[in-house]
Amino acid sequence: MAELTNEQKKDWAKMLYTKETLTQAEIAERVGVSRVTVNNWINKGNWEQLKTSVTMTREEQLKNQYRQLAELNEAISKKPIGQRYPNTAEADTISKITNAIKKMETEVGLSDIISVFTDLLKWLRAYDPTQAKEITPLLDAYVKSKLS
Repeated sequence: MAELTNEQKKDWAKMLYTKETLTQAEIAERVGVSRVTVNNWINKGNWEQLKTSVTMTREEQLKNQYRQLAELNEAISKKPIGQRYPNTAEADTISKITNAIKKMETEVGLSDIISVFTDLLKWLRAYDPTQAKEITPLLDAYVKSKLS
């Protein structure tokens, strides 16, 4: 497996920082940099602010998109008989929303993978802490392989 670039390590560290409840030392160890480097990335990149703003889950985003689509369709249905079809702007918006929904429902990004791994590790730490310690490097190796 190829060594990660500094930028890839930084991106991985950012995902771990915003998605998990790890210390800077734990993030540094998993990513392969010093704790000071992680601290610098956090401060220079305003990751603390990013962490607090990453509150909307994928499910919440999908609900919002479905609600927007429903509202648009409802507005179209309230038009006079014979005009209950979308105009150009509405049709374009419908197309964009449905494409965004399809993309969110079918694509699995690295942040999704990390989120699943995080949940798995939380469960495994409660069930068998020793096994969690053993599997963490394997999960990290998988994430690294996706970054390179």
